[in-house]
Amino acid sequence: MNNNKNILKLLFFPLLILYYETVLKIFLYDTVFNIGYVYMCLFSVPLGMLFYLLTTSFKEKINKILFFLIITFLTLYYGTQIVYFRIFNTFTTFYSIFVGTGKVLGFTDIIASALMNNIPELITVFLPLILLIYFRQKLAFNRTNKAFILKVAVSAAIMQSAIVFSVLSSDVGVLSPSYLYSETFLVVESVEKFGLLTTGRLDIRNMLKSVVFALEPLPWEHIESEDPPVKEPEEAPIVEEEEPVKVVEYNTMDIPFEDLIKGEKKEAIRSMHEYFSKVEPTKKNEYTGKFKGKNLILITAEGFSPYAVSKDLTPTLYKMQEEGFNFTNFYTPLWGVSTTDGEYVACLGLLPKEGVWSFYKSSHNYLPFAMGNQLKKEGYITRAYHNHYFDYYYRHLSHPNMGYTYKGLGNGLDVTETWPESDLEMIELTIPEFIDNQPFHVYYMTVSGHLQYTFTGNYIAAKNRSLVENLPYSDRVKAYLACNIELDRAMEKLIQELEKRGIADDTLIAISPDHYPYGLNLAEISELAGKEIKKDFELERGIFLLWSKGMEPVVIDKPCSSLDIIPTLSNLMGLEYDSRLLMGRDILSDSDPLVIFTDRSFITDKVAYNAKTDKAISLTGEEIEDSYIQEIFEKVKLKFKYSAMILDTNYYKILFNK
Repeated sequence: MNNNKNILKLLFFPLLILYYETVLKIFLYDTVFNIGYVYMCLFSVPLGMLFYLLTTSFKEKINKILFFLIITFLTLYYGTQIVYFRIFNTFTTFYSIFVGTGKVLGFTDIIASALMNNIPELITVFLPLILLIYFRQKLAFNRTNKAFILKVAVSAAIMQSAIVFSVLSSDVGVLSPSYLYSETFLVVESVEKFGLLTTGRLDIRNMLKSVVFALEPLPWEHIESEDPPVKEPEEAPIVEEEEPVKVVEYNTMDIPFEDLIKGEKKEAIRSMHEYFSKVEPTKKNEYTGKFKGKNLILITAEGFSPYAVSKDLTPTLYKMQEEGFNFTNFYTPLWGVSTTDGEYVACLGLLPKEGVWSFYKSSHNYLPFAMGNQLKKEGYITRAYHNHYFDYYYRHLSHPNMGYTYKGLGNGLDVTETWPESDLEMIELTIPEFIDNQPFHVYYMTVSGHLQYTFTGNYIAAKNRSLVENLPYSDRVKAYLACNIELDRAMEKLIQELEKRGIADDTLIAISPDHYPYGLNLAEISELAGKEIKKDFELERGIFLLWSKGMEPVVIDKPCSSLDIIPTLSNLMGLEYDSRLLMGRDILSDSDPLVIFTDRSFITDKVAYNAKTDKAISLTGEEIEDSYIQEIFEKVKLKFKYSAMILDTNYYKILFNK
């Protein structure tokens, strides 16, 4: 009889985990029953057995306390993740919980709204805890005999090992279970494939790896301090004897990779030297140095979208699009930590590392290719501003490290504290600080376009409500457009002041989003776009405005993304940089296009490949070979790998001996 009771208790936690995981899948994923559900079921068993051991191995009182602590943790963990996903379209990581809990709690209105909008989901998640508390008097928490505990422990260990072996042996598809489990950490894909609790375990493993990397001594003694040898230019073939030899110039720096490889004892650093030495650099082109010595204003616009640009509603943004470089095939992928990862990509030309706040982590690294550091070296004054709290996402650490004198709300930028704050007011307050000190480079991170898109909880939407009142849209879409009118007015004011000083044609303005407006649902984004937007590449289609007064308009149809902004600007500004050391490419060069998404999907000039569905759409009408997909996927994997290693090892500091 006791054995039967023990078996029933043993089944409780695996079944409870299965319940929570199924609820999460039903509410958040399009497909519930797939291979991922099978793996999730399998992983639930040994984990449930572990919980059983924790709640039956001690005295009755301790077992009871541990039982309800575990149930409470599971309830809050699953409930929190469902609500978080509904706001940000991703799951939070333990890193974000430990590092940024206080920051997230600043969005109390957004959290309260999300809780109200997810009441059925939360009731479903809290139901087991409520029932267990109600029937607590009928539950027994006796200690199980040691022999049975030992059997359970051995069985759980054997089962876990067998499941892991099965996962590591499954190498089918580019996002194979083996790749997701052992080589990377993609939180949304991992939850779909293995379940939330197993993903949490992988998350902790990912964090520990970062700690180990940080604690390992770096080989400063292996860096050569002498001047590197001058690299001989590549010889071009002679077309005719009487014509001069045309020398092909590349955006590279004189880095003695061969010597570095020979002298490097640390395997990770040596592999990076080897990788970057083999990356094909981009060629200088007709746009190289076109804006050399000019002022540069770089803006990451919160939640900005190409569908917010309108001749009537946002005339200044429309003017910049039509009169500048018009990138018709630009993408802004949504990364793991949302706003800060979008900034990281646009400001550094690197892919963010999954599971951590890459920008915050980079604040201790040497970042020679950040525009602030590049242009400061050229004698520019460099300023950065954010019209929300100055220390949100630790920008007070990351932005000075990029070479900027940085101000935000609470740190010298005295914008009116509203939610969200005004982009226009930020521009009005900051223009006097730089406009008469040329050459200047200014970076803005805006906030007026932030969710929630309502007229009651969003100050900017309410402020501009009368301008969108009669538009044929739903209220949330109108509110979103009202927020973007504030950005348009900020740009109008900025350009007016540049024109007053007579320097509009000596100033290059670059604007890109941090991510698409995920505060709108898919139906609302389709409404905004005036067409059906599917949950694939189209959802992450972005916009890159690159404008200077009086320039000749240029239309660029090449696939490109926010990852390409830094190399493109570096080339336009005529700066010395090494295109091999960035993950993006100069859009205006003849390099092959490659747009990379967080789930390892990609777009080239030949194919749009969806890694989740393993489907390739030919963009040329020609048949796409599997070997080509695999070749590009391997390239994408390496970019993620070595971009993360740049962050973990402070590679630029090692490379340039700083």
